[in-house]
Amino acid sequence: MAATKTPGWYFGWNIVAAATVLTLLSVGLRLGIGPFFLPIAADLGFSRSLLSTIVAVGMMCYGLAMPLAGQLIARFGTRLVVVLGTVIVLVAVAGSVTARAPMPFMFFFGVLLSVGLAFTSPVAFTPVISHWFTRQRGMALFFLSTGSMAGMAIMTPVLTYAIEAVGWRATLAGFAVALTALAIPAVLFVLRDNAPDHTDLLPHEIAIRNAASGPPPARLALRDALRTAPFWMIFLGLFACGFSMNLLGTHGMPMLMDHGFDSHSSAMGIGLIGFVAIFGTLVLGRFSDRLPRRNILAVIYSVRGLGFFALVVVGAHWELYLAASIGGLVWAGSIALSSAILADVYGVRLVGVLYGLAYLGHQAGGMISSWLGGWGYERFGTHWVAFGASGTLLLAAAVLSLYLPPRGFRIEGAPARA
Repeated sequence: MAATKTPGWYFGWNIVAAATVLTLLSVGLRLGIGPFFLPIAADLGFSRSLLSTIVAVGMMCYGLAMPLAGQLIARFGTRLVVVLGTVIVLVAVAGSVTARAPMPFMFFFGVLLSVGLAFTSPVAFTPVISHWFTRQRGMALFFLSTGSMAGMAIMTPVLTYAIEAVGWRATLAGFAVALTALAIPAVLFVLRDNAPDHTDLLPHEIAIRNAASGPPPARLALRDALRTAPFWMIFLGLFACGFSMNLLGTHGMPMLMDHGFDSHSSAMGIGLIGFVAIFGTLVLGRFSDRLPRRNILAVIYSVRGLGFFALVVVGAHWELYLAASIGGLVWAGSIALSSAILADVYGVRLVGVLYGLAYLGHQAGGMISSWLGGWGYERFGTHWVAFGASGTLLLAAAVLSLYLPPRGFRIEGAPARA
């Protein structure tokens, strides 16, 4: 039964809230591999290169599962996919905590856990939020990004303390229980795919759209969308984004500890990026519905790129926290803006699949950086190889973003209600 729009509180914000909390957990763990990295390597006797390879395989599987999740959502709905992802996470965690050899651990921790997290990640919630919001789509998707940043801010130090207190196995099991306890009520009571006819538009905006409506255009096919430049520009930008995010999530703490910081200071430095990003997200979210989105995206990528160069050279605690604070202001938003631009350009019907395919670029970058961070350090004895590459890619993505279509541009065949 279709949801109805009632005066007062808009039900779509309940969906945003539930999706944000679930994203906090799923992305928080996906970006919070750092606290697990050295304890798992020491406990199982894995080298950094071996464990980096396992993490890299997981990043790629995470990306490959994204378009699959988008297709399943388009066919079966958001709720089924979230339930399926939660079940997969439970099975994967059970296998990970009992595995001892590299291959079983790679299957459960690297492959299966990544698929489950992908099914409970922002790609599962971007389509439903895009359907429920038109006027405030940018803000709604930025709130979803807040979950990702809160995951980094909260989960990194929490996981660090939990691993020290009860070990990595009990910590991973506790995560699975927490995700299940939150996902099931959200599926039963909050997540709804069917939005009101006019979403969150105000009465005068509805009248304007009705007056301007004409014959429905031909439906844009997925293969035609994949032949257009804006999709691949978003894809390449997300490649740089994934390279940087997963490099920091996997090798940020080991890099800082190799540079003389203790585990708690390192965790607080990484967590501070996510904490500050929560507030940065609120500001950027307001601007995203008022200013050109491509310009905001270029600023995010450029400042973040400079931040990666800064993180490698910090030597004092105040330098670490200052660099983390500045980087945190723009750490969020690239994924939210990218998905909003995809919805603007191609319409909400294709946004789930296109976002999933574009996110594959994100995870391809994450796979390479996860491997490069470990291999580069063991081969050359420095973190400059991976972190310097990350900064360079982000600056290139900033330039590329300036050539994205302007606000209001729509690919021919995309629905008018984008």
